[in-house]
Amino acid sequence: MEVEKAHTVEFASFVMREVDEVRATVNTIFSEARFDVVGDVGDLVADFSVVNLGALTVGKVSYGTEVRARTGELGYYHVSAPVAGSHSVRQGGGPVSYADTGRAIVVDPASDNNLIDNYSPDCAVINVKIDKAALVGQLETLLGRPVQRRPFIAPNFDTSSGPGLSWLKLVTWSLLDGDVPDGLLRQPMFAGRIEQALLEGLLLASEHQYRAALDAPPPSMRPAAVKRVMDAVRERPAEPYDAAQLAAIAQVSVRTLQEAFRKNLGMSPLTYVSEVRLQRVREQLKVSIPGTVSVTDIAYRWGFAHLGRFAHRYRARFGETPSETLRCICV
Repeated sequence: MEVEKAHTVEFASFVMREVDEVRATVNTIFSEARFDVVGDVGDLVADFSVVNLGALTVGKVSYGTEVRARTGELGYYHVSAPVAGSHSVRQGGGPVSYADTGRAIVVDPASDNNLIDNYSPDCAVINVKIDKAALVGQLETLLGRPVQRRPFIAPNFDTSSGPGLSWLKLVTWSLLDGDVPDGLLRQPMFAGRIEQALLEGLLLASEHQYRAALDAPPPSMRPAAVKRVMDAVRERPAEPYDAAQLAAIAQVSVRTLQEAFRKNLGMSPLTYVSEVRLQRVREQLKVSIPGTVSVTDIAYRWGFAHLGRFAHRYRARFGETPSETLRCICV
């Protein structure tokens, strides 16, 4: 069951005309970028409106002149949806994608050498920065099972109608609520639900390798044997399980349990144990204060005896090392 999260939402808005100020603001809100004014510098009027929603940062920005920016690997999903004008994005050595008032662009977290170009002077863009671990977590909640790979979202999705338009309207509303004294987004519980809705909305509005699974009818109830093992592992994930012990808990043979897990969860019972343990480690690392606890202690606590193997699996699963998670101060 998903735990309701509380968030403190922060709004900000500002206007600036100096190139260095604009560059510093872009780097602070989104990512390190080489930002250049291509058009008339005298026309530069950067207008920012920003709201921080925990796992998402939403910003509306316009510059009043043509600009260009280059970024390295972002480490997060970035959605760019113009509400006026247009611009282009080239991710790495891939083809150029165009964004306009009916079409958004999604930049992949691992894409490097990204070029944002052809930024029309009248362009006003809704930019959404999305934590990749949060998006994966929401996907797993929707599917009811862990996933081995993060979603690879197609570079464009439609914002002129259907789910894409609904998603963009909800994003835009989150910015507008900053003008409402004591608005709903200032209620922590409500803000957490909007964050969840925006994560789910992007997964339902865009194309990726899990869309067929999301669009499929809900799965039938899992067999009792699978549920018994899942319940036991969630309750005591640090236990030194092996295949025979899990089969005994399930009250079926090892082979039967293996097939039931493969059919219902797409993984083996022991892989499921590892997934639960990795999630528990990550949860504890994110709330721990660096210097008061070590990665080794936390890994041992949750049943990982081989630290090298654990660190490799953790990085493959979450895209960062355990020590990086421990040092992270999440906004």
